[in-house]
Order: sequence, then C-alpha cells, then structure tokens
Amino acid sequence: MPIYNKPMIYYPISTLMLAGIREILIITTPQDQPKFRDLLGDGRQLGIEFHYETQVRPEGIAQAFLIAEKFLNGDSCMLILGDNIFHGAGLGNQLRNTIASTGAHIFTYQVANPSEYGVLNLNKEGVPVSIEEKPISPKSKLAVTGLYFFDNKVSEIAKGISPSARNEIEITSVIERYLNNGELTVTHLSRGIAWLDTGTPKSLHDAGTYVRIIEERTGQNIACLEEIAFDNSWIDQLQFNERAKSFKNSYYLRTSD
Repeated sequence: MPIYNKPMIYYPISTLMLAGIREILIITTPQDQPKFRDLLGDGRQLGIEFHYETQVRPEGIAQAFLIAEKFLNGDSCMLILGDNIFHGAGLGNQLRNTIASTGAHIFTYQVANPSEYGVLNLNKEGVPVSIEEKPISPKSKLAVTGLYFFDNKVSEIAKGISPSARNEIEITSVIERYLNNGELTVTHLSRGIAWLDTGTPKSLHDAGTYVRIIEERTGQNIACLEEIAFDNSWIDQLQFNERAKSFKNSYYLRTSD
C-alpha cells in the first residue's frame, strides 16, 4: 500500500476531497479493514467523515454500489478506485465544475495501450456511442479512468446488471446503461493532468518515481490531506498545527510546510 512517502490510499482520498466531498465510504477486504481504520480513523481530524464496508469476494467494481447502497441512501456519488492517482493544476476546480447533477459522468485519458482498459468510442461529432471493456482491437485510445460520477439511480442499475464472463458486475456495463439512456457525459482529461493506474508492480514503481520527482523538485507534497482540509476551511489553523505535531520529524510533515 505505501507509495513513496505516504500510504497509497491518500491519493484517491485527496481527489475526492478536492472535489468537495466530505463523506467517504472506504470499501476494503475484511482482513485489510482494521489497517485502514487504524490509519485514517473516522475523519474528524480532517473535518470529514470516513465510513467503512467490506467486499468479501471480488465480484467487480460495480459491486461497490450494492455494498454502498445503505450509505448512499438515495444520494448521488463519486467513485474512485483505490489504485488510481490523479494530479495536476486546477484538478479540483475541474472536478467541481464539470460534473453534471444527473446521469453519469466519466473521465477519459488518451493512452498508448487502450486494450488494457475500458475504452470509450465517439462518433464524428465527438458524442459517446459505445464503451468496450479491454477490447482486442480498440476503436479509440480514450481509456476510461478509475474516477466516475453517478446519480441516485446507480445502485438500482447495478442490481440489474448480469455478471460478465469473468463473473463480475462490470463498471462498463453500468456506464453503458447510462449511455444507452442518453445520460452519459464525459470529460477528456488534458495533458496537464497526470493519471496513474498503479495496479501492477511496474506501474506502482512508475507512480512512486513520478511523485518523488515532483515533490523533490517543487518542495510541495502531492495529496496532503491536511492541506486540502485547511484550504477548504474544514479545519482551522490550530487543528492543522495539531495534526502537524503527529507527523513530527517525518518527510510527510517536512514537504507540507
């Protein structure tokens, strides 16, 4: 789980916080949940709320909407995969300003190896027409990243999705349902935004290198949860200082000054 100078989970949480989200459900394996609870607590130290649920068996990304149904309680939501890193100037404003209030909204990124991802296909007018999960012969290079917005219908839609050949409730099937209903909007992330999928040992190493270079060159910390909370006025200066004391002599504190 660790990457460079902080746990990997800090990165997806920071993206949600930049989007203005203060109630976060963390879905883990049963054996890992105590570690996450010990690391993150209930979120009060950041002016937010952390809740926890477990996924007993890995049965697809969209299973999250079944596990989280009670937590969502009919509200819309943003889902981010725990092994995804998003970084770039203005990312928070982009997330806050581009997401529709209804339907589904996805974020795509041009990649060299689209067959390793879910791929979004557009028509000549740039309108989404189809989505494919890891196609052998992809029709575009627009990979669907691990960051999604869904309205309050998503849990019911997920219930109606039949498991795929991999015996999983595919997130692409949920997105496709919104697409077919004319309720899908898209943001194509620009070159100025970095998207790192750390699902393999090599990609995790690459992400750690990226973070190290940026932090060492700028002297600023990527994904400092306390900084985001303070900038959003979710915690005050005294609370920020108290958090800083808990990281005494650590690299995390030093690069957050």
